[in-house]
Amino acid sequence: METDLILQNINRHIHLSKTETDFFISLLQTKKLKRKEFLLKQGDICKTENFIVKGCLRTYTIDESGFEHIVMFGMEDWWVGDLFSFLTQSPATFFIDALEDSEILQISKTDLDKLYGKVPKFERFFRLILQNAFIAQQQRINQNLSCTAEQRYLDFIKKYPQLEQRLSQKQVSAYLGITPVFLSMLRRKLAQK
Repeated sequence: METDLILQNINRHIHLSKTETDFFISLLQTKKLKRKEFLLKQGDICKTENFIVKGCLRTYTIDESGFEHIVMFGMEDWWVGDLFSFLTQSPATFFIDALEDSEILQISKTDLDKLYGKVPKFERFFRLILQNAFIAQQQRINQNLSCTAEQRYLDFIKKYPQLEQRLSQKQVSAYLGITPVFLSMLRRKLAQK
């Protein structure tokens, strides 16, 4: 069943009764994305929180020179969205698109508010998700400011070994903030060690 993974994700933080589970599932919408299809475009309003059941997505910006800066990747069992846009209902600052054919479960802001009212423990769940995301973001910022490109790359492959195999060199380098050529040199250097 397509909801098994999201329920496992939730059960790591809170426990739901059958009635609460059924209500939660009733609020979810399934969305399928083809490779390269957008979930969100910069300037649009992020209307849903999104749980990845299958596939891989990226969240990124494009600077004035046309360079992509990947903020995060999302794969199975991860939540993805533009939180600022979702919470404030203001234009998104990020693009989110599918790197592979993907399937996601979505909950709208209106339905999430209903869920908080009827099953208050979901406020705890999303608070924990937000705390973990905030911590990961702070660690990433610190790493980008204080680590070498080699250290960032080694940390990336240690933290997400299954992800590197699914991404192009261009995507990994855009996440690390280096050029594909430099990443290629890094990989050769590390292979010789």
